[in-house]
Amino acid sequence: MPAPPTPTVPAPAPAPAPVPSTLRRRLRGLPFILIHVAAVVGACLVTPTWEAVGLGVALYVVRMFGITGAYHRYFAHRAYKTSRWFQFVLAWIGCSAMQKGPLWWAVHHRHHHKYSDQEEDPHSPIVRSIWWAHVGWVTSGLFRRPNYQDIKDFTKYPELRLMNKLYWGPGLILAVLCYWWMGLAGLVWGFLVSTVCLYHGTFLINSACHLWGTRRYETTDQSKNLWWAAILTLGEGWHNNHHHYQSCARQGFMWWEVDVSYYIIRLLAAAGLVWDVREPTARALAAKRAAGPAA
Repeated sequence: MPAPPTPTVPAPAPAPAPVPSTLRRRLRGLPFILIHVAAVVGACLVTPTWEAVGLGVALYVVRMFGITGAYHRYFAHRAYKTSRWFQFVLAWIGCSAMQKGPLWWAVHHRHHHKYSDQEEDPHSPIVRSIWWAHVGWVTSGLFRRPNYQDIKDFTKYPELRLMNKLYWGPGLILAVLCYWWMGLAGLVWGFLVSTVCLYHGTFLINSACHLWGTRRYETTDQSKNLWWAAILTLGEGWHNNHHHYQSCARQGFMWWEVDVSYYIIRLLAAAGLVWDVREPTARALAAKRAAGPAA
């Protein structure tokens, strides 16, 4: 008689990834908190100078473009094209804002658009709270390792992968240069205070622009156009426009919707540094309007 078949033993299920403790997760947000503490304490102890304040304002504008024009409109949405060397320059400027690396930032932003104001949205004030959307998700330690498969168009560049790992490098170099140039006033007012203002200017788009403002277009989320946020973020506050037509380099669709990031991109295009700048199509501009008062 043939031997009875050997029973098949199912392979053990893979062990779930270890979940870090709450304390360990919170500690990941410690550098972010310490920058705030250093900025506040430094501002109380170090007398500002006009030169240092001017440096801080200039670095705010330059690094805000590193977030809005580089991380957001280029790496997250590919709203224009550029060369490989200038792509690295854009990544460097974005990293100097101390908001992690270009791949990390862009892949989270793509995820946000895919699930905007739904449960999977990492920073929705509609699903969670304004605190979570503004800063809680940053300090939670839950978003350290995103799925980089969603940004394979940029992970193919080894220099961007390196920059994504060493994202703190450009910011620290900038801090040293500020201190070398203007001493403690340069470090505190030129770098630290400027960096904290930059954080919260950027975070306004995640929080305020999904709660307050006006809606021009019907979208599947609660994105809104908020004029004062647009001023503080070089044009990012025209958020309903952006969620309506995401791949566009221009977010201020009307002549009076100030969009400094777009103006800079156009200057870079005139200089030959970027090209194929995407504009809103006539069809996109004429799309279905949202009910109620619109911007």
